[in-house]
Amino acid sequence: MQVKGTAVKTIPEFIKDKHSDKYSGWFNQLPEKSKAIFQKGVAAPNWYPIEDAIITPTALMSMHLYGNEKDGAWQCGRYSADIALNGVYKIYVKMSSPGHIIDRAGRVLQAYYEPSEITVVGRTDKSVTLHLVKFPKLHKVIEYRFAGWMERALEISGCKNIRIDIPKSLTKGDNLSEFKITWD
Repeated sequence: MQVKGTAVKTIPEFIKDKHSDKYSGWFNQLPEKSKAIFQKGVAAPNWYPIEDAIITPTALMSMHLYGNEKDGAWQCGRYSADIALNGVYKIYVKMSSPGHIIDRAGRVLQAYYEPSEITVVGRTDKSVTLHLVKFPKLHKVIEYRFAGWMERALEISGCKNIRIDIPKSLTKGDNLSEFKITWD
């Protein structure tokens, strides 16, 4: 499984921007394959192996900066949304309905993670349910990154009190990962 460089490069950018004093400690913990990716510089249009480029670096960053896998991955996902949804995209997000934003997020996922498939299985004015049905190398930090990205995208679109639950997970042996998202 592979991931687009655009998603990969937000990890060191997030650390440098939000926790610059911790960057070298994180970098020094990386295994050689991951270090090599970041030492060469991440090219946004290139594809990288997901384990070396996203999973391991995000898990180490989360533990190094937050002491758990969830918080760091979630915050990195939020940061990634801020980077991706700026300029003209920010105006588009603010003018679109929350449901439309999440529909588009599913398409974005498929453009950044190969192979992957996510579908909207339910939607109301104040909620959406997504099923991630295809993601051969899923890890909890990826789910948390997705959730953080969606949370921030919905905030940008004007939603308040966003709640994201992941009651089913491919990482727990379920046949899909389910994201239940509600907002006010």
